Amino acid sequence: MMTRFPLGRFSSLLCGGAAIAASAFILNLADGSEAKAQTAAKVESQTRPNFGVLLDPPSRGSRSRGQHRRYDYGRHRPDWGGPAYPPFRQGTEEVVLVDCGGNPGTGAVEDAVRRVRPGGTLIIRTRAGACVGWLNIDKPMTIIGEGGFNPRDWNRSPEPTLQAPDGLPCMTVAQGVRVEIRDMVFASPRAGDAACIVGYGAEIVMNRVGFRHAGDEAAIYADGGLLDMRDTVIEAETIAPAVVADGAVLNAWEVVVKGSQSGMEVIPGAGQASRIASTTLMGTGAPNAFGPRSIGLIVRSGRDYGRVEVENSNIVGFIEGVSIEGASVEVTNSRIGRSDKGVVLYNGELRLTDSRIRAGTVGVAAAAGNAVLNNNTFAGVQQVFWQEDRANIQARGNRVYSHHVCRPYFRDRGRGRHEPYWRPGDGWECANGSYPRNWWASEDGLLGLEYYDDGYSLDGWDRFRDGYGWYDRDGRYIYSERPRGEDRWRGGWGWGSR
Repeated sequence: MMTRFPLGRFSSLLCGGAAIAASAFILNLADGSEAKAQTAAKVESQTRPNFGVLLDPPSRGSRSRGQHRRYDYGRHRPDWGGPAYPPFRQGTEEVVLVDCGGNPGTGAVEDAVRRVRPGGTLIIRTRAGACVGWLNIDKPMTIIGEGGFNPRDWNRSPEPTLQAPDGLPCMTVAQGVRVEIRDMVFASPRAGDAACIVGYGAEIVMNRVGFRHAGDEAAIYADGGLLDMRDTVIEAETIAPAVVADGAVLNAWEVVVKGSQSGMEVIPGAGQASRIASTTLMGTGAPNAFGPRSIGLIVRSGRDYGRVEVENSNIVGFIEGVSIEGASVEVTNSRIGRSDKGVVLYNGELRLTDSRIRAGTVGVAAAAGNAVLNNNTFAGVQQVFWQEDRANIQARGNRVYSHHVCRPYFRDRGRGRHEPYWRPGDGWECANGSYPRNWWASEDGLLGLEYYDDGYSLDGWDRFRDGYGWYDRDGRYIYSERPRGEDRWRGGWGWGSR
């Protein structure tokens, strides 16, 4: 028996189904249009050129200031239960004194940091041995070693105040935080790829501070902010530069750096100039074929064109004394010794004034840029200046002591009698006599090397200059008391002028 539906009910069902189908069709059409629109927008955003980047491309080697140079130290060593876990709490104590007795892992020094209120003072006592820990500073404070530190007594090997755990830094300073450090000795004997002190956009001010660092990274790394060092000794056994200021303003006064493959690396910003004064950078004298280039002071280019000033400083024991790769550098009243190339200008600007450069190959080499060299002394060089087509050297009033470029020529004054003369170079002339011993003492003598005379000493020169005798064509000195002075060129043998 066939079941029958009333015609009206069937019509209503049919109309309802049609409405549902139509609604589904419209929704499907809308969804498809939206999906197609989203896909088209995505493709367009990926293919549209970014004119901001094209007009202001990132410079080579630059990094965002918010990124860590190597890694996040907390993620690198999550097993360390020190300063990063738990997070810091704002302390309430104005002055905190801690004596952790060299016990690693107790968290005593980290807990002391937490207790210090912002702007307070942490005093570290080392009567029972150095504190072992990692100071993660996220608030302004002053850190003082109770025992004091005299950088001039460094050879007596003062005991460390704070020692870093293996593979971790001694101290990290957060963005925008100012920390002042006084009378401290930091030690990081097994640092691995961690620096001893790291700052990211921070202000780190040090006075009377010592470092003993051994690892693959720099002893001090400042990414942006300020790095101010006074009366500081840094002994870093590393192939990296001992101090790296990447976009940070560097102020160094009475700083001694020794033991590292390179001394300092500075990437100046567009703001305040970095200044290095009364500072000594002592290299290891590693050969040119060993490891990275051994450079005393490296000035690299950043996004902004910065400036570095070096005054009254010693840079000895590096293959390249000063290397400039795209910045403005001024070197005044300084000494560069025991180098293969004194100053190398790859690009940028150099102003070298009233300084002494001892180099085995070339005094100043310029590949590109502009160099102004005035009133300097060069010693031991095979070539005083060297430049490529893209470089410009302006030199004036420079003196040279060298067996290679200061050999005299002899011109005939008649009767087979010759006098020596030196051809002046472009902006330089040879200096007669021995190289001063007191100059050597403040250059290669800092490395304990014995005195070596780079000056070309001509046999009989002192007597000849007093008017006695002459030279033959081969440069052999012939002594004669008469005739004397200018008469020796005009008169006969022993008869004087006629």
